[in-house]
Amino acid sequence: MRLLTRFRSFPAPVRMLMLNQLTINLGFYMLIPYLAAYLAGDLGLAVWVVGLVLGVRNFAQQGMFLIGGTLADRFGYKPLIVAGCALRTGGFALIGLVDSLPALLLASAATGFAGALFNPAVRAYLSTEAGDRRVEAFALFNVFYQSGILLGPLVGLALTGVAFEITCLTAAGIFLVLAVLQIRSLPQRTGEPARGRTSVLAEWRTMLGNGPFVLFSLVMTGSYVLNYQIYLALPLEARRLAGDERTATTAVAVLFAVSGVLAIAGQVRITAWCQEKFSPGTCLAGGLALMGLSFLPLLAGAAQPGQSTVATFGPMVLSAAMLSLGTLVVFPFEMDTIVRLSGERLVASYYGLYNTVCGVGIMLGNLLTGSALDVARGAGLPWLPWTALCALGLVCGGLLWRLHRSRRWNARLAAV
Repeated sequence: MRLLTRFRSFPAPVRMLMLNQLTINLGFYMLIPYLAAYLAGDLGLAVWVVGLVLGVRNFAQQGMFLIGGTLADRFGYKPLIVAGCALRTGGFALIGLVDSLPALLLASAATGFAGALFNPAVRAYLSTEAGDRRVEAFALFNVFYQSGILLGPLVGLALTGVAFEITCLTAAGIFLVLAVLQIRSLPQRTGEPARGRTSVLAEWRTMLGNGPFVLFSLVMTGSYVLNYQIYLALPLEARRLAGDERTATTAVAVLFAVSGVLAIAGQVRITAWCQEKFSPGTCLAGGLALMGLSFLPLLAGAAQPGQSTVATFGPMVLSAAMLSLGTLVVFPFEMDTIVRLSGERLVASYYGLYNTVCGVGIMLGNLLTGSALDVARGAGLPWLPWTALCALGLVCGGLLWRLHRSRRWNARLAAV
């Protein structure tokens, strides 16, 4: 079945959410990749200040996912999606119009908190509308998601070549249009009936007391640490091997292109094949193991600057492709498993808590990975970080397999 046919087979709200996510990522990624250069270059901010502005955005999003999910379950998915788009409209416009540090920090926090508002709501809404086609819906959702990531930087590059302020205002305009479209066209959906609600703290205690969900969240943190290396370890390695900035930039662009094209071309087919051949637990465990094994080419190909282009960058491109494939296997089943472990109650809150846990894991994982890269190079052990990342994927994959076979896990899933 072709992508367009699959797309049309879903209810109108699901189709709108997919198109929304493409546009959300288009607006976000046309600006964010160029923000650091704008702050340091055009505004002349110190590097530590640039890090502070970007860090505030990341914390406002990752640290507030639980709040956003809880609000979505309380007030409905649509109001939180609209509020997130409206808040990001103001945040992106402010970035392009101000140059003082307090205003930039406020704008950065607003853009981050906007993501915390609409991300859990979008996923919960999609899972509710898709029903028993959740896995298929999330696979197609990821195609739109990755398309926005692939297109956004290209549009941003063209606009930023004129003026970064134009990029900011265009991105703000995109989110403004999205907010208006949600108000006019998206039906209201609420995950938790008012009569079934308890206090927020009681709901949070219930989630934290859900042992299978907590264990799943902790183990899956490893997948986010591994996946994030396409933004951290692989670009750093590309710059180390390139020898000049132009070659490094081209190599990083190729890595992102490989990842995006594989997702767009292969996600739906891979998910359909996995559903036909394996259980969800097997797909999760196998996908995570594949993500770990994706660092083997970097272990095997200890390339150094001065070799042929293929010998130098071939292992890195292969690693990026394997990492992307592992992520494609995991993502739809991961999203579905969260809903199943939640018992289909407080779904947005569960997504929010899950993203918060994984966000903390990404922060710690990046700190350890960055430190390992520095120490390994200084000690003459370039293989060490890749070995550690490979081991992380295999260990987490093994733990997921054990969870999948445990009685408590299966009892929790069978209760849905």
